[in-house]
Amino acid sequence: MLSVGLDLVLTNLCKANAVSEVEVNQNHATRESAGTTPDHPRGASGEPRRFTFRQRLLISIAGWASYIVTLVGSSLRWEVFGWENWEAARRAGKGLIYTFWHREIFSATWFWRKRGIVVMTSQNFDGEIIARIIHKQGYGAARGSSSKGAPRALVEMIRCIRRGSDVAFTIDGPRGPRFVAKRGSVMVSRATGAAVLCFHIALRRARVFEKSWDHHQIPRLFSPAAIFIAPPIIVPQDADDAEMDRQQALVQKTLDDLRRQGEEWVQRSTPAELARRA
Repeated sequence: MLSVGLDLVLTNLCKANAVSEVEVNQNHATRESAGTTPDHPRGASGEPRRFTFRQRLLISIAGWASYIVTLVGSSLRWEVFGWENWEAARRAGKGLIYTFWHREIFSATWFWRKRGIVVMTSQNFDGEIIARIIHKQGYGAARGSSSKGAPRALVEMIRCIRRGSDVAFTIDGPRGPRFVAKRGSVMVSRATGAAVLCFHIALRRARVFEKSWDHHQIPRLFSPAAIFIAPPIIVPQDADDAEMDRQQALVQKTLDDLRRQGEEWVQRSTPAELARRA
């Protein structure tokens, strides 16, 4: 019954691809420097963003969904592959650029919570919905996307790295194509020397929103989950356009390889797990 209730709530939130960007607020100073707060969102022009009454109502209600993230996330049974790669990237001491696929936002939000990670997020209604959902999970926000506000958001993420915060990209967001990496993470790495840390999360039992462009996944309660973390990628600070293309291709290949590992892990499900998924 509880799982059915969770599905109903999450289905309503995701119908318009509402689960599209991870955005919460690290602290008041970070929110102001990023140009937005949950209560006073701003558009690319810097003017306060206006929403309809219905949108404001949904944004207000959606904040309670953070408790769903906590409830579901705390029930997951994790396996971690490649944690030594996270440790190696951390030892480099120049910050981390977490890089992953858009469909994994829910699980990733829980796994990497309370680290003050700053995430590029859209300035639209979807982004405001997610701001309320993820507010208590401990993230910061740089407003923008690949289509709107990107230069300002990239500059803010570079500043965050230089101030000592880590950042994150849903690298095929905000609207796809699914599983096609964009250049954001390698651009920030070149500017800062921070390590691109690609990871992938696989779930053995999940609700998949097949009508959304990313086929977003929400884990079932108590699902086994696995995170696969790749060795860090550091882009040379003197990289030219050709080298940037190579680095972007490396990010794409790395994420593709991690996804393949995740698919193989899912196929190794025990008979009991397969029966529960049926």
